[in-house]
Amino acid sequence: MAETVTAGATSAGDQGKDVPDSPTDLPKESWKATAKRAFKEFKEDNCTDWAAALTYYAVLALFPAIIVLVSLLGLLGNGDATTGALLDIVRQVAPGDAVGTFEPMIRDLVSSKSAAGIAFFTGLLGALWSASGYMGAFFRAADAVWDVEEGRPAWKLIPTRVALTAITIMLIALVLVALVVSGPVAEAVGNVIGLGDAAVTAWQIAKWPVMLVIVMGILAGLYHIGPNVRHPKVAWVSPGAVIAVVTWIVVSVLFAFYVSNFGSYNETYGTLAGVVVLLLWLYLTNLALLFGAEFNAEVERARQIRKGVPADKEPFLPLKEKPKDDDGKLKKDQSS
Repeated sequence: MAETVTAGATSAGDQGKDVPDSPTDLPKESWKATAKRAFKEFKEDNCTDWAAALTYYAVLALFPAIIVLVSLLGLLGNGDATTGALLDIVRQVAPGDAVGTFEPMIRDLVSSKSAAGIAFFTGLLGALWSASGYMGAFFRAADAVWDVEEGRPAWKLIPTRVALTAITIMLIALVLVALVVSGPVAEAVGNVIGLGDAAVTAWQIAKWPVMLVIVMGILAGLYHIGPNVRHPKVAWVSPGAVIAVVTWIVVSVLFAFYVSNFGSYNETYGTLAGVVVLLLWLYLTNLALLFGAEFNAEVERARQIRKGVPADKEPFLPLKEKPKDDDGKLKKDQSS
């Protein structure tokens, strides 16, 4: 459990006054205290260790998820083009050695039109199950971030994590297909209305904000479903999701620059350099993901503080399911 946190607590006279309807409506003075608490809790919740655990599960889930994604792209059509678009996007935000680790496998799978359908139908459940292992680990990490125990039974958690994995992969596939298809559409429309290449250029710029919003929406869903707490409302784009995406982009670009200009991974690790770079990038990605979850938790804590809830109350939101002890009895030290 987290230690008592008093930073940002309002005085007795202020509690309950001007309570915001949503976390994003917090007054300016609350955001500074919220950021301080987020960094403090990030350390106390051992998020660096959780990020390492998530990286392990990410490696186990990465290739099954890629198989499902590429197979789905093959069924949707334009498999070669959409897979190329995926690799191009990853190259722009990840170190080159990281992409080279799994690019050959993707190319081999896409090269056979029949392999996409066979791999999709015969290996879908197994691949989804393997890929969903990461979701299970993230759920446990999210509970640690929110300082709660898991109370949801396995018959609820397992279908939830598998469904969430499938939905996430499908959304990514649909976005990639839309990016490939909409490029020629933008060119055709530009030619009709007389804009020509200007329309294509505008679309090339506009597609990135669209992708960022979709990614933030996916993260907001993870942050909402992951922890065993009842959120006041569904937030399609949460502050933590914005923080996570921005942090991830900045860290990825800086890490790619370091690997390209200063890193000596090839000399140190030889043929394993690409694997090491991939692991480090996944670790940094999970750090950003967990910090976003931590920031969301502290934003909600700030809102609860203004409602009069003590700053050190754990948990500060009601639980979705109360945890049970070994005898199957409800524990009494958790909020209902």
